[in-house]
Amino acid sequence: MELSGKTAVITGSNSGIGLGIAWEMARAGADVVLNSFTDRDEDHALAEQIASETGVTARYIKADMSKGDDCRALVEQAGACDILINNAGIQHVAPIDEFPADKWDAIIAINLNSAFHTTAAALPKMRAAGWGRVVNIASAHGLTASPYKAAYVAAKHGIVGMTKTVALETAQEPITCNAICPGYVLTPLVEAQIPDTMEKYNMGREEVIKKVMLERQPSKEFATVEQLGGTAVFLCSAAAAQITGTTISVDGGWTAL
Repeated sequence: MELSGKTAVITGSNSGIGLGIAWEMARAGADVVLNSFTDRDEDHALAEQIASETGVTARYIKADMSKGDDCRALVEQAGACDILINNAGIQHVAPIDEFPADKWDAIIAINLNSAFHTTAAALPKMRAAGWGRVVNIASAHGLTASPYKAAYVAAKHGIVGMTKTVALETAQEPITCNAICPGYVLTPLVEAQIPDTMEKYNMGREEVIKKVMLERQPSKEFATVEQLGGTAVFLCSAAAAQITGTTISVDGGWTAL
């Protein structure tokens, strides 16, 4: 398989998009390092399941992505880091004049600062190995904005900007850096929101998905974690060797509006 012999470190990967990417990386032959801020038996069990079903080496490493030292330690503890997927993120919604300062700080730390620290730690390893891929999970909100999401939009725009800078700094090396910009993705967290949204708007499941949740997504379909994982695998493939410093939108046409 194309990514055999490579090690992929995926932040925020014990559920949702990060876990979906980890599975697709493993299916493509990469060894994977899962991460979150918890250290539960089920976290380690996820790594064991990936290893047993795909035949790769998979580990789980606890690290708090709100702390720069933890971010760098994750990369060091991983040993090899040929592929870095910066995925960790949180969200909070409020008008900017009511936005809690601690929520702003946490979102910027986890959604943006963590990618700086992990990338800074990973690049020397990639250079030593003679190959590297950085894939940042940004968002449609890295290219456009919505009200009440000031910190998230600022962080994701920042991720897109940092992606371009890292790409320019590594442009003459066998290292690329790109960002994936998802729209709404059907994760367990989103799935759990559907019943409450149905009740709030007194709508059926399909109606609330298309008219409320996917109002801004022209396809009226969620992206899947498997699709995002496949996009990340593509960006690590030989076919994508000259793709760097750009964004790939997986948003059902959202940013085409």
